[in-house]
Amino acid sequence: MVPFAGYFMPVQYGNGTLHEHLHCRSHAGFFDISHMGQCLILGDDAVHELEQLVPGDIVGLKSGQQKYTVLTNDNGGIMDDIVITRIDTGFMIIVNAVCKDKDFKYLYNRLSGRCCFNELTGQALFALQGPAAASVMQKFSPQAAELSFMQACGTYIEGIKCNISRSGYTGEDGFEILVGHHYAEQLARLLLAEDDVEPIGLAARDSLRLEAGLCLYGHELNESITPVEAGLEWLLKKGDSQFPGADKITAQLQNGPEKIRVGLLVDGKIPVREGSVICNSEDIAVGYVTSGNFSPSLRRPIAMALLDPYTVDLGSPLHTMVRDHNITVNVTPLPFIPHRYHR
Repeated sequence: MVPFAGYFMPVQYGNGTLHEHLHCRSHAGFFDISHMGQCLILGDDAVHELEQLVPGDIVGLKSGQQKYTVLTNDNGGIMDDIVITRIDTGFMIIVNAVCKDKDFKYLYNRLSGRCCFNELTGQALFALQGPAAASVMQKFSPQAAELSFMQACGTYIEGIKCNISRSGYTGEDGFEILVGHHYAEQLARLLLAEDDVEPIGLAARDSLRLEAGLCLYGHELNESITPVEAGLEWLLKKGDSQFPGADKITAQLQNGPEKIRVGLLVDGKIPVREGSVICNSEDIAVGYVTSGNFSPSLRRPIAMALLDPYTVDLGSPLHTMVRDHNITVNVTPLPFIPHRYHR
């Protein structure tokens, strides 16, 4: 157990990180992610005001639909990546634990009096991820098991009221489950009693998201990295110029960014870690590693990096130094492991 964003979080359980990672890829993993921030934005004007704060189509969301997007600052940098769910009375938003205080203050200050902002403090949040997640969910809530990727519904599990979405942070099919904290332990024990389900800690959560090529705030995302540089241009609403930082982001879409997020396959067995400087064949620095780890699925080290786009070609050899070892890395498409979302 380690301190993380004001909580004590499990790095791993008894069987270790490697086992947990592979179990999630082959069966189903249970994650306690209650540290994530949760809030409601309600009111008739909520949809139009949120539309002006994020670079995505919020107006087009129907009740029960979700969207992954970002909060941007006036320079186009990413304040946080968030998930917005349309509900009948407005929106529910999930934010990163390390950003929730600044996010909630920002949203509260930027929304008008025609919107009602409520922080949710009485709910736990769980994730059930992996190829067996759907069959487990089918047993407890056939309604939730019928959802497609990025859809949500209200339902009951053994009489416990839940809000469930078909989403996650592993690249696998799976669900995220909001439940009142008074029922959290009861629901956790219920799911963990299933033969296919085992608990997963922070370490495997990180290696799973890295294999899936998913960004982590503070690594691939921060207030000086734009959505275009982070490889998230797909979430931008075409022609939208109303959100903070739109001028810079639009210019990058037209002219290209100064850096781009890429995947790296690492030669040998030594992982390259965050902050490692990447150089070309002439020993000129062309970028740096944002996340690096050993991939249990590929059985080799992998990394993501922000690199100069003009020096990057797929498969081009680059190198970095790790403890006096010259390590060759090769640019590769993301994700490292194909996504298996249920669409």
